[in-house]
Amino acid sequence: MGSGSGFSLMIQDKIGEDPQYLFQHTRAFIAAANQRPEIARASTQYQASVPQRFIELDTDKVLKTGVNLQDLYQTFGAFLGGAYVNDFSKFGRTYRAYIQAESEYRQNEHGLDLFYVKNYDGESVPISTFLKVNEVSGPEYTNRFNLFRSAEVTGIPATGYSSIQALNALEEVAREVLPENMEFSWSGMSFQEKASSGSAGLIFAFSFFLVFLILAAQYESWSLPLSILLGTPFALFGAFLFLALARTFSLSFENNIFAQISLILLIAMAAKNAILIVEFAKMKFDEGLSLFDAAIEAARLRFRPILMTVFSFVLGILPLILASGSGAEARKVMGMALLGGIGLATFLGIFLYPMLFIMVGKVFKYEKRRAMSATSNPSEA
Repeated sequence: MGSGSGFSLMIQDKIGEDPQYLFQHTRAFIAAANQRPEIARASTQYQASVPQRFIELDTDKVLKTGVNLQDLYQTFGAFLGGAYVNDFSKFGRTYRAYIQAESEYRQNEHGLDLFYVKNYDGESVPISTFLKVNEVSGPEYTNRFNLFRSAEVTGIPATGYSSIQALNALEEVAREVLPENMEFSWSGMSFQEKASSGSAGLIFAFSFFLVFLILAAQYESWSLPLSILLGTPFALFGAFLFLALARTFSLSFENNIFAQISLILLIAMAAKNAILIVEFAKMKFDEGLSLFDAAIEAARLRFRPILMTVFSFVLGILPLILASGSGAEARKVMGMALLGGIGLATFLGIFLYPMLFIMVGKVFKYEKRRAMSATSNPSEA
């Protein structure tokens, strides 16, 4: 998603207190958040007491000296902030001309003594005559989030904790520390993560359901796809097992979004290996073999094609496992999950897929239904 990671949320003042009030409660929130083991660091750039200069204009004195207020505002704004004059062309290009005082004359209030404005009599009057500079403090800037004055808090989760665990910890801290007239709201990628939180299970369920419907349409059976999909947990277990083993060498191997993408792919890959056996087992069963004999014959005939398919798949994901450079950690997680899933699914599946075919056939009485069908249609038998 980007070059950085972590969380971001906005502390909001709902009743419109002064900036110092928001700053105090934000600091209290950060102090409590940094005490949580799930949080490595939480901080804010919001400051309510930044030294500033407040320029007070004596309008009565301006009018008494015969200076036009509009002229004063324009001159003051042009010297300190800059003002657009016009465009001019040179060397075949158009440039914009601005007027502004040099930077050394805008560093402090003493530079105001050099700024002049003319009155109605054409006399030049120093601008500092009408101004009074006061030293004050206040926020450098003010954020408005959901129309409330807000302070942004950013940080990163602690090592060994996922981002969602850090977000849940911050929610607990907010309920404990923030008063009732203040609230928090997630922003940026944290908002997207909370909005999509909990959807992984739904995605897996839809993936299984979609594969089930495709297999049911292919075999024209509601029960036979079960002998294929029941082997999918082997692949998922292998993915988690390899990630756990790899985590002993590097903490980057964790169950993140890239690992979950691999799990979706493993559903298809595990089903493909099971199809290679179940497809032939069904053909042999339709030819008259028993469930056991059909399953054993299919496993014997499809052993080599399964291994060839798996070896080609493993060679294809090796660049992910051995990746380096930008984004390498994400590719390594994805590759390791795929390697563990397809490896364990193949090792166990060669022995268990035939057993699952036999089990489903026994539960749904394939042999009994075939015998009944042959009795009712003796000519076909």
